[in-house]
Amino acid sequence: MITIDDFKKVEIKVGTVVISEAVEGSEKLIKLTVECGEGKPRTILTGMKAWYQPDYFLDKQILFVSNLEPKTMMGVLSQGMILAVDGEEGRPILLSVSEKVRSGASVR
Repeated sequence: MITIDDFKKVEIKVGTVVISEAVEGSEKLIKLTVECGEGKPRTILTGMKAWYQPDYFLDKQILFVSNLEPKTMMGVLSQGMILAVDGEEGRPILLSVSEKVRSGASVR
């Protein structure tokens, strides 16, 4: 269990995927360029290549953790983590908003 104060530390925002491409040499990773209302897009890696082609993510509004410490994978710096739930047979299902909102909107 965590306290509400612990939960408040996690910043979840809406981002719009503007570029999506496979990471060269990786069987799992897709590199997303996400407009997140900060004036410059972020790069976020996702390990969903087994389930989705890169084009699937284009123009989608996704939820992501914006204050997670960046991590380098396969030589690419990932600046966030997208949120998904487990669907049928473990296939990840993206969490998204039900209506179009501005990029960078905070989840509350």
